[in-house]
Amino acid sequence: MILIDPDQRIVWANQPALDMHGVTDLAGLGGTATGYRDRFELRYRNRHRLPEGEYPLERVMAGEAFDEVVVEVALAGEADARWTHRIRSLVLTDAAGLPDLLVLILRDETERWDAEERFERSFNANPAPALILRLSDLRHIRVNRGFLEMTGYREDQVIGRSAYDVDVLEGAARRELAVERLRVGRTIPQMEARLQLPDGREKCVVLAGQPIEIGSTACMLFTFADIDARQHAEAALRHSEERFALAFRALPVPAVLADAGDLRILLANEAFCHGTNRAEADVVGRSARDLPLWAGAEAAETLFGRFRREGRLGGEEACLAVRDGAPLACLVSAVTVELGGGPACCWWPPPPRTGPGRGPRSRRRWRRR
Repeated sequence: MILIDPDQRIVWANQPALDMHGVTDLAGLGGTATGYRDRFELRYRNRHRLPEGEYPLERVMAGEAFDEVVVEVALAGEADARWTHRIRSLVLTDAAGLPDLLVLILRDETERWDAEERFERSFNANPAPALILRLSDLRHIRVNRGFLEMTGYREDQVIGRSAYDVDVLEGAARRELAVERLRVGRTIPQMEARLQLPDGREKCVVLAGQPIEIGSTACMLFTFADIDARQHAEAALRHSEERFALAFRALPVPAVLADAGDLRILLANEAFCHGTNRAEADVVGRSARDLPLWAGAEAAETLFGRFRREGRLGGEEACLAVRDGAPLACLVSAVTVELGGGPACCWWPPPPRTGPGRGPRSRRRWRRR
């Protein structure tokens, strides 16, 4: 607190006020309003210097009452501010109603503003898209470059706009939960959402909300992860696998697709089911060992072992197990393929050979033993 006489003299200051100026006595404050301006340079938060007549000491002497003025304070001639003060004024009058004593009430906001400035720098520099919503009126007060670049919004299309104008929760997978958490200022868990972009398109994201305070203002910090490319890739993979499954089922030779790890059968085509007297539902999901796929456990293990070592088979002799029937002798081939992000193996008999001297072997390829 600083007390000023109407004749411009600084008549008293308590110890916190002296500490907030880095001085030990009244003389260090300059003695008068003019002396104070000579010793200290005050700036607004935008770094603009307060002109003569705009210092809080001068404004209160002019009879102006003000509340919550925030200024940065530097020693005269220094480029960097040392303190941040939040100031309000009070005018004490005498019995006649004339100003008797002018009061400045100061609060040291240095640590708080420094912390907020660090947060601002970090928030703006963070490449992860982010948005801050004020909870009291549901208006966006901060947006970083990452969000603008991801969505194509301009800053003026977001800052100051209502959550109803730029609704990041509109396409959220669990919108009701997110809205309820936002209403009470609680953490919004990660969830997939579709953001509406200014050009009418949509973008797939994973969003989350974290309650924070900016100064003393309760806010919600939204962060986003762009999964648009991943969604398109997954859709393309699904379509590719669907086309593969259609082509696989249409193969004219018996074939099965199995997990390369546990040999669990993933697909079996119509030719295989017909040739082994099995329904597809009785085959898919079962292990090649348990089915069994091959007649003779020892021979099957030898076949599996060679496939694991070499990663493929080409025209190997084997006997295919047939339900309620004699085994089928055949030449089997196998390769490793990637399906759904994991390795699988495809087993099938090679197509019949043609040409001189090969006819008899082709006719013997499928025969009952």
